Amino acid sequence: MGENTGDLLQAAARALRRRYGRAMAAWDIAPGQARALRLVRELDDPRLSVIAERLRIAARSATEVVDALESRGLVERSPDPRDRRATCVRVTETGDEMCVVIDRARAAAAKDYLSVLPAEDRAELDRLLRLLLEVHD
Repeated sequence: MGENTGDLLQAAARALRRRYGRAMAAWDIAPGQARALRLVRELDDPRLSVIAERLRIAARSATEVVDALESRGLVERSPDPRDRRATCVRVTETGDEMCVVIDRARAAAAKDYLSVLPAEDRAELDRLLRLLLEVHD
């Protein structure tokens, strides 16, 4: 583990992502698929190109992720009403239910990971991370 703050922050984020992955494995959903599903739900019928851009992955990778989600009935594709050459993705009812499960699993994993910190320290960590994100976004 590195000795500077950036290294420590990255190590903590990786450890939390590993916990998220283990938590989601119970539902046989990969972390990348879970991120895509949550993004589709958040953006309300985005185009495949928007999914790729927001997840910072290649368009082909976005297609593969959406294929996997669609094969499980979690999302469905439809022509973009503004440009029928483009494809939009929407969360199905089953996908919406899966998002709720994923959100609960992620919250439980984070709560467990951060449980070693007193409430005041967690609040301060939240404040500091929000400040960093606001300043650098």
